[in-house]
Amino acid sequence: MAPTRWQTENDEAQSRKYVDRFARLEARGVDVHGEARMVDALLTPGSSVLDAGCGTARLGAELARRGHRVTAVDLDPVFVDAARLNPDITVHQADLTQLDLGETFDAVVAAGNVMVFVEPGTERSAVERIAAHLTPGGVFVAGFATDREYTVGQFDDDLAASGLIVEHRFGTWDLRPWRSDSDWAVTVARAAQLLA
Repeated sequence: MAPTRWQTENDEAQSRKYVDRFARLEARGVDVHGEARMVDALLTPGSSVLDAGCGTARLGAELARRGHRVTAVDLDPVFVDAARLNPDITVHQADLTQLDLGETFDAVVAAGNVMVFVEPGTERSAVERIAAHLTPGGVFVAGFATDREYTVGQFDDDLAASGLIVEHRFGTWDLRPWRSDSDWAVTVARAAQLLA
């Protein structure tokens, strides 16, 4: 298996700096839960959520605090160790392109540039595996910077190929409008509903 973009651009020390950075921000009282507020608004109470590429599981832990049942997944062992410090979520170390948890979720969230950090050329595989973990009608929310090699257009193609329909796109997690020159893309896509 080739390394992910995260692995080629960062080492263990960088992962530890990432963990420390968010711990310091939260300790200073900085609001680090914008993503969780946005995702929570899309969900019914007590939804099942997969935090895909969870990092420290900051997002997943906040969604659990808000009453959702959260499972978190990351490939980076430093992040997995940090995520496992939260007793309210279930954490797995796994590659999103080969993910098979044997269950489905009401929502999957890939927040912090997850899609632009998978192994180059495997983005569609990651989206397909994410789609396979959604319940019928389940929602996939992903946010990533638009200045990376993997583009929003490619993401849309991968969503469509995986049977997911784009419902909304924003330029930020606080729902500012999407424009073609936005620095960030936050996309809400949904799996098709089963007909009764």
